[in-house]
Amino acid sequence: MQWLGLAAGLLVAVTAGAQTPNDLSRCLAELEAPARQAGVSAATWREHTTGLVSEPRVIAALNTQPEFSTPIWDYLAVLVDDERVAQGQAMLSTHAVVLRRVHERFGVDPATVVAVWGVESNYGQGFGRYPIVQALATLSCEGRRQTFFRGELFAALRIVQAGHFPAERFVGSWAGAFGHTQFMPTTFERLAVDFDGDGRADLMGNTADALASTAHFLQRAGWKDGQVWGFEVQMPNGAVPASGEGRRVKRDAGHWRSLGLRRADGNALPANLPQAGLMRPAGPQGPAFLVMRNFDAVFSYNAAESYGLAIAHLADRLRGGAPFVTAWPTDDPGLSRADRRNLQTLLLMRGHDIGEVDGALGERSRAAIRAEQARLGWPVDGRAGQRLLQALRQP
Repeated sequence: MQWLGLAAGLLVAVTAGAQTPNDLSRCLAELEAPARQAGVSAATWREHTTGLVSEPRVIAALNTQPEFSTPIWDYLAVLVDDERVAQGQAMLSTHAVVLRRVHERFGVDPATVVAVWGVESNYGQGFGRYPIVQALATLSCEGRRQTFFRGELFAALRIVQAGHFPAERFVGSWAGAFGHTQFMPTTFERLAVDFDGDGRADLMGNTADALASTAHFLQRAGWKDGQVWGFEVQMPNGAVPASGEGRRVKRDAGHWRSLGLRRADGNALPANLPQAGLMRPAGPQGPAFLVMRNFDAVFSYNAAESYGLAIAHLADRLRGGAPFVTAWPTDDPGLSRADRRNLQTLLLMRGHDIGEVDGALGERSRAAIRAEQARLGWPVDGRAGQRLLQALRQP
């Protein structure tokens, strides 16, 4: 969840086999005593950690998280495209009864809950394929934030030990998140909800449990029913300094009105505007947003502004809202998933072996993109944008 594992799979190419798996036995031997203190039995530890080797793709993914390494116009182009909006609106209808009950119990509106679902697993179509224990063992012994991941590893083993999920089904993202809305193991232990009353909180096989658990998370993170997350604004040139403002710097409505800020459609700021921070994720030349406490609640799901904006904007689009008014500061906008499939089809037609046309630009697609960029005399960076798509459409 907090690591956007499935979105990362859509946005970042991780080269399989780029490194040799490492034997984790020495590291895991040092972790056995802390695991026992954390409630993992000796039998569980032996059964699920004996013989584990590292998964190199996990460390590669840790070092290339899309919410920190991908231009925001590429990030949003794939996470808030027309397909995801249409599918999400269908899910709002299909699960209307459950979502209404979730709203009544937790005070989080259906569009926001479904938006999290859409970004995290494409409405249950992709949970991830990494064995959770192996992924977390790798992250506990290699790379950054090992202390954090060790806590998640111990929680994952407690989850298996308690019988919530059989080990062979306990798969998810490279970072250990799992299920429809990608809960980390410690989050599952704290906040998972058995919404249908069948005796288990099944976030992998039970949509109602997953949606309710997501709403429970947001409620506990400070979501306030009936309030907006924020909105896009117009800013007079030079009205706000380039530094000193941000999501966490909340100011009252009078401050923003005195600087001439208006909603992106030209209307005045709401009379009842709560304290809000000014967020400009692409700098002074891109879209600007006033964001309130509900944005902070979404942000806590995965601590990245680009992620929070993807959830918030998708929720608005599911309610019938329009795309952002201000263009991103680029002459080469990002590609939707449909555009990516079109690009892959064109690469196949040009003789590149890229595998399946699936909209996920893996390493073979990136290699083909680099080859085409070199042919065109462009900078070779493997990025796919509208300029390349249009160029390949030329005979």
